[in-house]
Order: sequence, then structure tokens, then C-alpha cells
Amino acid sequence: MGANGELRRNTAPELEELELELLLEALVRRFGFDFRLHERAPLKQKVLAFMQQCGLATLSQVQDQVLHDPATSSALLRALHVPPAALFDNPAEALMLREAAEHSLRGAALPRVWLADCAGAGQAWTLAIILAEMGLLSHAEIYATVASDEMLDEAASAWLPEGELEGAQESYQQAGGKGRLANYFNVQGGRAMLAPSLRSHITWAQYNLVTDASFNEFNLIACQRALPDFGPLLRQRVLQLFHDSLVPFGTLGLDREIAPDEPLAGAYQALEPGQPWYKRVMWQAPISPAG
Repeated sequence: MGANGELRRNTAPELEELELELLLEALVRRFGFDFRLHERAPLKQKVLAFMQQCGLATLSQVQDQVLHDPATSSALLRALHVPPAALFDNPAEALMLREAAEHSLRGAALPRVWLADCAGAGQAWTLAIILAEMGLLSHAEIYATVASDEMLDEAASAWLPEGELEGAQESYQQAGGKGRLANYFNVQGGRAMLAPSLRSHITWAQYNLVTDASFNEFNLIACQRALPDFGPLLRQRVLQLFHDSLVPFGTLGLDREIAPDEPLAGAYQALEPGQPWYKRVMWQAPISPAG
């Protein structure tokens, strides 16, 4: 480590690229997690942060530790996936979830929602509380999928320190909440857990967006947090997967707006201008410029 706390970077860029490719190949061959089509810039930032945290100077050292130490491999895979979200950590996103639910779940007989690459219990509990307040949760099912069995166990057994409920109250109100956030939780011994009446409508499952096929039809699909890490080819594959999984007139929440020249652009209509939330509509051919 350097005097300023940063890792010394004496590795030539070409060698560093080779080391990164070898590390990614090791992850897919040894553990089945494929990051090879992820955007390189955010991927490198996550790996560098992991190196600094572990005191490792080179990517080759990371690879050696990952292949021979289960704790290191588990920590790296967790670091490369979507970080856990706090309860109502993004009020603007929560407000759009309310609107999307109104557009796609109201009137549906058995509405299904997919939180793809869910950011843990905080994100799923936020949605469950929103749907409960809207009177939609009693006949709805939230499918929250995560990339690994370890993340699955983490989410299924999650709890919050009681003090975090009070800290999240303001964000909850900014997201349209009208009551007391604590009313949706059971608190015991300083630990707060979402009430069983809400938690029973969340189905947790392990699912790999890179390799797995569509597994159901959904009225609402949200994936704002994982998509920024995906490179162009992987992004198109995942968008096609969502398209194949979304019912007509269902709602899709993305990380950014769909470009007019994207292959599926004609099948979606923005809920609000400037927002990456869309309703699936009957296919519309792109309008050719006059002349």
C-alpha cells in the first residue's frame, strides 16, 4: 500500500487487463457467475475497492485468494453484485413504484411483480409497504430474485435495528407514505422485522439474469440497480428477457430511458417524460423522417 493508503499501481495496463480477464474467467468456471459482459469501468472500481479492503496489491493475488479461500470468493462475489439497499433509500424510485403499480396492478386478478437482481430485503420490504398502503398487496405476489444462495439466505433472514425505522421515516414520507413506518414491523429485542402479513407476499428465489430463462409472466418488472453494470450485449439480452416476461400493458422500470433506436423501443411508452418507467403497448413501428 502507498503512503496515502492507496494501492501501488505498478502493473502495466495490458497486464492488468489480462489479469482481469483471467479473474473473470476463473469466476465463471469455478463458481458459475459470469461478469465478462459487464461494463469494465464500474467492474474495475468494485474490484479495486475489494483489493484495497483486503490489502491485495494485484489482480493475480485476488485470483489466487478467490480460488483457494471460500471466504474471499464469497466476499468478492458479494462485492460485484448489487449492494444491499436500505429501507426507502430512494424516495424518487419509490414514488415511481407507486405510479407503476397503479398503472399495472390495479384491476389485475393476481398481479405479480418481479424485482430482478433485488437489492436485498430493504428494496423488497419497501415495495411490500407501498403495495399494502395502496390496497394492492393482499392479492399480489412479489418475486424477489438474487444472484446467489448466500444472498438468498441473507435476504430471507434479514432484520433491521429498531433505530433504523425512525431514521427511514422521513424518506418514507417523501415517497408518499402517510402513516408510521414502524406500524408495518414487529419489533423484539431491538430488532425490527417486516410483519408476517406483508412478508408472506414476498417470494425469494435464486436467479441468474445472465444465464437463466424467463420463469413467469409479470405485471410489473423493476431492475434499476443491476442494469448500469451491464455491457451493451448483456443489456440487450436482459431487456429481451424482461420483454418475454412482461404481460401486455405491464410496466417496466429501468435504470435509464430506452433509446429510440433500441430494438424494443416500439413496444414501450413512457409513463412520464424523462423517467425510465414504461408501459408495454402494442408494437409501434418507428416513424421515418419525412422526405
